[in-house]
Amino acid sequence: MEDKTFTFCLSKDIHLPVTLKIDHLEGTRPPIPFTELIEKPELKQVGSNISDTSDLFVTVQLFADNKVLTAPVRTSHRNPKSGRRWNEWLQLPITYAQLPLSSQLAITVWDIAGPRRIVTYGGTTVRLFQTKDLTLKQRQQKLRVWLDREADGMTHTQTPSETETDRDSLESRIKPYETDNGVVEWQDKLAYRQLEQLNSASARRSEHFIIVEFPKFDFTVLFSDLNYVSIDPPEVSQVVEDDDEPIVKIYDPDSVLDNVEEMKYRKLLRSHRNRLDRELKPNPKARDELNEIMNYSPVQELTADDKNMVWKFRYYLTRDKRALTKFVKSTSWDDANEAKQATELLSKWIEIDVDDALELLGPTFKHPAVRSYAVDRLRKADDEELQLYLLQLVQALKFERIRSNSGDVARKSSLARFLVGRAAKNEVLGNYFHWYLAVEKEDGDSRKLFASVLTQFLNTLGGMPNGYERLNTLRRQSKFISTFASISREIRFSKESRPKKIDFLRRFLSDAKNELLDFEPLPLPLDPKVSIVGVVPEESSVFKSSLLPLRITFKCEDGGLFPIVFKNGDDLRQDQLVIQIVSLMDRLLRKENLDLKLTPYRILATGVVDGAMQYVPSISLAAVLGEYHTILAYLKENHPDPQEPLGVAAEVMDTFIKSCAGYCVITYLLGVGDRHLDNLLICPDGHFFHADFGYILGRDPKPFAPLMKLPIQIVEGMGGASSENYQKFRNYCFTAYTTLRKSANLILNLFALMVDANIPDIKIEPDQAVSKVKEKFCLDMSEEEAIVHFQMLINDSVSAFFPMVIDRLHNFAQYWRT
Repeated sequence: MEDKTFTFCLSKDIHLPVTLKIDHLEGTRPPIPFTELIEKPELKQVGSNISDTSDLFVTVQLFADNKVLTAPVRTSHRNPKSGRRWNEWLQLPITYAQLPLSSQLAITVWDIAGPRRIVTYGGTTVRLFQTKDLTLKQRQQKLRVWLDREADGMTHTQTPSETETDRDSLESRIKPYETDNGVVEWQDKLAYRQLEQLNSASARRSEHFIIVEFPKFDFTVLFSDLNYVSIDPPEVSQVVEDDDEPIVKIYDPDSVLDNVEEMKYRKLLRSHRNRLDRELKPNPKARDELNEIMNYSPVQELTADDKNMVWKFRYYLTRDKRALTKFVKSTSWDDANEAKQATELLSKWIEIDVDDALELLGPTFKHPAVRSYAVDRLRKADDEELQLYLLQLVQALKFERIRSNSGDVARKSSLARFLVGRAAKNEVLGNYFHWYLAVEKEDGDSRKLFASVLTQFLNTLGGMPNGYERLNTLRRQSKFISTFASISREIRFSKESRPKKIDFLRRFLSDAKNELLDFEPLPLPLDPKVSIVGVVPEESSVFKSSLLPLRITFKCEDGGLFPIVFKNGDDLRQDQLVIQIVSLMDRLLRKENLDLKLTPYRILATGVVDGAMQYVPSISLAAVLGEYHTILAYLKENHPDPQEPLGVAAEVMDTFIKSCAGYCVITYLLGVGDRHLDNLLICPDGHFFHADFGYILGRDPKPFAPLMKLPIQIVEGMGGASSENYQKFRNYCFTAYTTLRKSANLILNLFALMVDANIPDIKIEPDQAVSKVKEKFCLDMSEEEAIVHFQMLINDSVSAFFPMVIDRLHNFAQYWRT
């Protein structure tokens, strides 16, 4: 019998994990021009721009058919002084037998760009199987690295590797020529002339290559797919009787595709030739169904039947402003004819409310016509109202279908053009717009987009009659903030005692060379309506908190004083969001003639790790109870009135009751956590308010935290649970809750625009953030049911015992800490 020798093996027979060796990186970056460093100072923090021995690391991830197959693996830490050589084997969580033919490795080199921040150095995508003969790549490979691009791993990749350049091919042909054929002078001249041209071209392109090594097998490895054995499902009776019977889960690749039958049914139902829809009116039953759909919250999904119902009566619904967002959701925008009909119908719709316009700017609405329609509605809002939503509108720029590297985002995006134009016309709006963009361009995946919009805004300012003065103001503000960030950072890391730090701060502020004692009037970034002209060193101090925030007191142009708290080492964007929502809710309540004496103090993040907030003279409830034993005694000490039953001035007690009710409702709706007596504050005039919003949306570091934080000490400050004041407090709570429920859609839409913002408690579960707020509004309840529900929450909070124990433990911890 003839002996058959096989010289290859099949990939399906190799049950070893996929491995590769990351060897080293070739190529150096050209130095960055000094002018570019001035425009982009953040480039100074990137390690590779400082030294050729930067702290780089590499990640490898497997893709196939535009899908991710594995989690990324990365190289371990290497001393930067060792250069750009890793010499490290990486192992992927997949075997060679499981590899599809289209398997590709996405290899990305990352660079350190400051604390807890990395940037892309370059990337490359390499196929594991040769295209021509379907064999597995082995041995060392030289892969081209595309600078400043993350490896995408896509089938039509933008970061293709070149395992063999033209120059390498030429050099490989020269070697056997030199050894076997002797020397031919005219051939030498031609060959080496081309080598020089290739070398010089490569130098001009500053090409980078990463050297990797694949395992070497004894045989050529040929791709072969696994043979999947079909498994007959067990009988239903067997599954019931035998608990040990395995359940086989089979992945259906068609599950993510549209149902063809449903598509055909929808097209037949929505026949574009059907002109009867214009005159179609619903019967009473259909009206009830439509009304139920119109009352859906923004986060509720429409079923196929809901969408067909809305589409069927679309002409009838043009007179209902609530129906537009539902109509847009019901339209199949991939169908050109249907999209054309919907676009024409937008102009015929009755004017929608601002909350619906904000919803149309969210991540689920991508058609340019829809977003432009929403922007046109926002044009009718005045500057004061626009300022309330500006934080979310800046975040909505992320959902514009404009490439951030195109350089003209603000011209191509209707939302960007609108915001730039309005901010350029109004100095207060422009102040906040500048700082929101300045912070966002330092952080996140959309840095280039925000930098582009900020550049467009500054250019627009430069072309205005007072443009030079406003640009100079923004430059002075940036220098001003940078100065306080620097001194705050220095004090925070100092090993000196707190009294010495306070003395150091006051000497710094008093030093004439720092130009802080007196200067030309400057709008305060925190509140541009306040014009400051200098600092008051003797009124400035350093707080006891762990981050040692500064209290800086400014002299105002009108002769008054304006104290602020400047904090370094903390991201204030979450606190900024909460205070913005508090300000909005205060406005909504006032529109209903309900002034609950809220204190939405100013707060502004000026960077990803620093910011400023307005200082409101107040005292914590912990300090009140420690010195006066009761809140009532504190109020009586500051505003006594013997004529009143509790001995406190009626106006002060009224302010205390109303503000407690307002914050009780708002902190419940926002799910504010970590409430203890140190971040519950009270002013001498009775204003009660909350501070420090490090936990929201139901998160709380304390176990068994109640849904509502209402300490028994507050109830006792009103005169007790049986007093008339406590009944007033409950009534204010019920009125505020039912009032804010009417604006639930607006608040939900504002949170929906923040799902991609770098807000810590939203980032944890971005898809659940809006639902958590919606849950607190109890929109499925009637108004009477909602009041009963809220009353039970108040009762549970007042009678909760465990939070009292936690507060006592917190007080002990604070005592020993100080």
